[in-house]
Amino acid sequence: MTAPNKSHGRKAIRPSFKPRELMTPTPDLVGVWKAKIMTLFPTAFPGVLGESLTGKALQEGLWQMETVDLRQFGVGKHRNVDDTPAGGGAGMVLRPDVLGHAIEHTMAGTAGKWPLIYLSPRGRRMDQALMQDLAQCDGVTLLCGRFEGVDERVLEHYGIMEVSLGDFVMTGGEIAAQALIDATVRLIPGVLGNQASTEEESFSSGLLEHPQYTRPAEWKGRKIPDVLMSGHHGKIEKWRQDMSAEITKARRPDLWAAHEAKQHDGSDKD
Repeated sequence: MTAPNKSHGRKAIRPSFKPRELMTPTPDLVGVWKAKIMTLFPTAFPGVLGESLTGKALQEGLWQMETVDLRQFGVGKHRNVDDTPAGGGAGMVLRPDVLGHAIEHTMAGTAGKWPLIYLSPRGRRMDQALMQDLAQCDGVTLLCGRFEGVDERVLEHYGIMEVSLGDFVMTGGEIAAQALIDATVRLIPGVLGNQASTEEESFSSGLLEHPQYTRPAEWKGRKIPDVLMSGHHGKIEKWRQDMSAEITKARRPDLWAAHEAKQHDGSDKD
């Protein structure tokens, strides 16, 4: 009996964890949510998005990703993508001609509800409501800025939505883009496997999530609250609601105020 070729055997059984086919412009899967990312660092993707449940869903075709390298639209022999800011100042600004070509190339063929977003510290802050809206779209195109940002005329001409990860400045938009994609993709049916979990977690009701516990029943002298071990579903649900309210009031008074206002508006309409 002839011994199998070892190198061939390794090729046959070695799994590929990088979903290459789902990260290229083709093939497009009909009706599948897709993220298109314009970036100077396409190798930064999928990053953490290629792991765990989002990575599994990417491989299974529940969502798609395409990266577009901004450098390929650069000007001149050195593919320059930026220039000094008009009026002087530190740093560099991404050129409008470069970005214009990149945006038109990337958005070509998109149809339906497909927002174009620039990750920017001066934009609308990300929240669960935004992610829920994006999950209902056909896809999203993300522009990852670098240096001092992008030429303002690009934002005006294409009506780009600016979105921020938080009230701080980063070196680029790639990490913010991954956060936005992760928070959106997990809302797509089938990605998490248990849709109920997305309905019970933080922000879904406008409040922070209640504490969670698991085995062992006692750890370092700390026990799981008795009500969670009671088997009384009504009491457990009330405890969770009360804890969500208590934690939100203590840690995020802004969210609690918004929740109270919403509750008050709802009662006025009854």
